[in-house]
Amino acid sequence: MAGYYKEVREIEAVIKGFESCTTAKDDFTHRSHLTVAAYYLHGSNQPNATQRMRAGLLRFLDHHGVGRAKFHETLTIFWIRTVWAFVERLTQDLSLLEMTNEVIESLGDSRLVFEYYSEELLRTDETRNGWVAPDLKICKETAR
Repeated sequence: MAGYYKEVREIEAVIKGFESCTTAKDDFTHRSHLTVAAYYLHGSNQPNATQRMRAGLLRFLDHHGVGRAKFHETLTIFWIRTVWAFVERLTQDLSLLEMTNEVIESLGDSRLVFEYYSEELLRTDETRNGWVAPDLKICKETAR
């Protein structure tokens, strides 16, 4: 494991920056998204984590004047479900720090989504505004 984070306070700083919208929009990377997802899922459940992520992303977009059209419901749900399924497969209970580093190590390539979804499908209003199942590959993470 690469050890992306050395201390829990580094993770907490990412969460604080996201939730307070003090993180610059261009600094909120895929790794940051995964960090927030892991944090929200740690000690919680999928529906709650999804709701928190959705609300946080919309607030973040509004604050930075990006516009809500940038929000993508299918991608948000896909990544929460994928992180959840990954964490569920871990053979041992890990601390938040260990879990987050494992998630980033395993799911850190944002192009993973294109194993499941075609770019054409992801560009549709239907996937942007609601959950749509993958069109390329089905897995238990995304089938729910």
